[in-house]
Amino acid sequence: MFALTILGSNSAIPAFGRNPTAQILQTEDNSFLIDCGEGAQSQLARYKLRNNKLSHIFISHLHGDHYFGLIGLLTSMSLLSRTQELHVYGPTQLEQIINCQLEAGEVRLSYPIHFHSLTEEGMIACTNKIEISCIKMQHRIECWGFLFREKKNPRSVEPEKAKAFEIPLSYYEQLKKGEDYITKSGTVIPNHEVTSPNAPPRTYAYCADTLYNESVVEKIKGIDLLYHETTYLKDQPQKAMDRYHSTTVQAANIAKLAGVKQLIIGHFSSKYENLDAFLTETKEVFENTSLAIEGSCYKI
Repeated sequence: MFALTILGSNSAIPAFGRNPTAQILQTEDNSFLIDCGEGAQSQLARYKLRNNKLSHIFISHLHGDHYFGLIGLLTSMSLLSRTQELHVYGPTQLEQIINCQLEAGEVRLSYPIHFHSLTEEGMIACTNKIEISCIKMQHRIECWGFLFREKKNPRSVEPEKAKAFEIPLSYYEQLKKGEDYITKSGTVIPNHEVTSPNAPPRTYAYCADTLYNESVVEKIKGIDLLYHETTYLKDQPQKAMDRYHSTTVQAANIAKLAGVKQLIIGHFSSKYENLDAFLTETKEVFENTSLAIEGSCYKI
């Protein structure tokens, strides 16, 4: 499983039934929370997303609509007697803010929490199946995007063929990496005789609040699913620039230049009640676009 669920899709102010930004990426083993705006924990419960698989939280920046829900979620998990450790990634000041809130309420969490400061682009976390990197965004304050890439060997072993050549199970990992097998007698069994090409690794990129910035294109080239903030319609380019945000056509152009397979747009300004124009304008440039509607699940 590699699936993204939208928990919140509005910008600074909750409006028209839309909550501030939050989303969760699920795999077979872990859940990754990406930003944690106000109401995130209620949304997790609403969509029956269990906290016990939540292993990592990634906070893009310290504007409230992206992290004001975090302290509530952390303390609620403690009240529910969580014991497994949790890793939280974000700007350096985040640890100080959370610790201040916990100390003010004399709260001791029931589980270990590890803070990781984001200071430069590159890989920041790695699980058995996923590698996570951070990408610099261009916003009014320090802001990060996140790239999730599935770890996958390039080849799949075909068990019956491998058994026919009497290749031991202990060598299957090398076969998955593309290595040939050499028998005790010195005979070379070519890798392609006992394996087949694996499906390419699945990828998801989250581009948080940012000005239009083509430097991100090479970092997200060809990914399966891209979320890009789209705060304003195309008739507001100056307002978007003044507030360090993007418009519909700007997000669509990034997706087009990067050759991504699918685009999700969100972080809608609270000035817009109806979102139809967001989809129409974006699809004029990049056809395979969807709105970040809360509760929507995108399987990659």
